[in-house]
Amino acid sequence: MVREMPSGFAAVLNEPGGWKSAVLHEIRRIVLQAAPDAVEEVKWRKPSRPLGVAVWVQGGNVCIAETLKEAVRITVPKGASLPDPAGLFNARLTGNSVRAIDVHEDEVLDADAFGALVQEAVRANA
Repeated sequence: MVREMPSGFAAVLNEPGGWKSAVLHEIRRIVLQAAPDAVEEVKWRKPSRPLGVAVWVQGGNVCIAETLKEAVRITVPKGASLPDPAGLFNARLTGNSVRAIDVHEDEVLDADAFGALVQEAVRANA
């Protein structure tokens, strides 16, 4: 079953175009497979980012996806407390709570490892 995407959410995923949109849609696919009850929301609209950012929520923010100049960043608010045996976290590594994964052009996100991380994030929010 394909889940309908909220219109504002679709705009956030489609706006960058090219490889960045492809990565954002892959993130969505993995998140919804790992956490089918997650709610898709658009948050943090501001002048520099009028469409906002994509956020998956289940008992709290599970992960956030946004585009940077050279990457797509997945931020996991409780990432510092989650196991990451595949070593996906490669950004925002010094904080006490947040961790992030930057995906660059021509890189492939490990779907199994990221799905496991999403499930851990959902458990941490419970």
